[in-house]
Amino acid sequence: MSDLVEKKEDLVRYFESGAKPRSEWRVGSEYEKIAVSSEDGKALPFSGSRGVEAILKWMADRYGYEPETEEGRILALKGERASITIEPGGQIELSGEQCETIHCAHHEFSLHVEQLVNACREAGAVVLGLGMQPVSRIDEIELLPKARYHIMYPYMARKGRLGQWMMKLTAGVQANLDYRDEADAMRKLRVSMGLVPLIYAIFANSPLSGGGLNGYQSFRGHIWTDTDRDRSGMLEFALREDASFADYAEYALDVPMYFLIRDHHYIDLTQPPGITFRQYMERGWGKERATLEDWSNHLTTIFTEVRLKKYIEVRTADSQPPSLMLALPAMLKGILYTDDCLHGAWDLVKRWTFAERLELTDRAQKIGLETRSGRLSFRELGSELLKIAATGLERAHQLNKRGEDESIYLLPLMDMVRRGVTHANLVIDRWKGPWNYDVKRLVAGCSYEAEAML
Repeated sequence: MSDLVEKKEDLVRYFESGAKPRSEWRVGSEYEKIAVSSEDGKALPFSGSRGVEAILKWMADRYGYEPETEEGRILALKGERASITIEPGGQIELSGEQCETIHCAHHEFSLHVEQLVNACREAGAVVLGLGMQPVSRIDEIELLPKARYHIMYPYMARKGRLGQWMMKLTAGVQANLDYRDEADAMRKLRVSMGLVPLIYAIFANSPLSGGGLNGYQSFRGHIWTDTDRDRSGMLEFALREDASFADYAEYALDVPMYFLIRDHHYIDLTQPPGITFRQYMERGWGKERATLEDWSNHLTTIFTEVRLKKYIEVRTADSQPPSLMLALPAMLKGILYTDDCLHGAWDLVKRWTFAERLELTDRAQKIGLETRSGRLSFRELGSELLKIAATGLERAHQLNKRGEDESIYLLPLMDMVRRGVTHANLVIDRWKGPWNYDVKRLVAGCSYEAEAML
């Protein structure tokens, strides 16, 4: 049994236990990817001989992963240092190892892409470098047979218009970063939260859904605005210079709970009137009492743009084509792991009010780098942000076998942002132009097989 928690100080100590000395800082990356039929671009089902579960079985048999099952179904694969998990709509995610360098992450991701492309070919499927399903609608997509998601899915319909879209249709890339102590953690949380509008613009990559253009460069980002306001979006208090672990605990205490896990079984807590973690800690749930493990599980059900656990999770960016997938962890490492780069990044965005941040985020989701803040465009601000990140990576001077530092993972993105181009822009132009609104051409053009890794 995990330790019981009875007061807020117990929850704050959970965050304090994540602190690490600088020498132990790593970067973790999580990459969600859209899998579709190569014939018609429709979402791959989870079940069946040509579904996602069959792909997992093939990868386990061929590459030696250990299958992880629930009720007899293969829902994940465990590797030596990383794991492959499946999101609610069949999105395939690599949860990477904690890497000291982005070179390490590049090696891991390159191997994963090679294996996944081979497995998908066996199923007549392809993986797309997009941030959401371009063709299928939610009622056409099988919900993953995982107890957690079968609790969340009906609840989402009660909390927002687009929560079920988020679960089944979207894919993002996430970077996880360490902190030295409370002050360092809250500083990194503040800067990352402050950069949210810029991150949406730079990494916009979900302009297609339901078989056509949706009017957004990051429709995935827009979906998050109407998912569940109790647990998503930006946190205003986190932008204060005096924000603390206690403030984050106060926020999380009042987020409604989804479930408890006991003996590997899920207990549904979403039925009205529901219960917050604060109420659960005060009075329990039947015979169950709050534990540190319950708190840890609860924190995974908070979907804010940046999330605090025993590390900082930056969750804003749309999934990318493979050549750009490492740019987010590289950018954040360059900014957050070099003190003056962190301060320089904050200087770019610190003057915005919270209302302005919300408005800029909405515009960035719609028009990407064309968004303007006063006299400055996001094209200019984004270029400056990436220069700051590249400086941090150059100073770290962690070299690959060819003698290159980690700033190489930013170069393609830096070129695009300098030109004012997002990947969404490229997709829109090709959809209207050489692809001529043809889904088969879209699938061929956005497939991982068509994209080159660095």
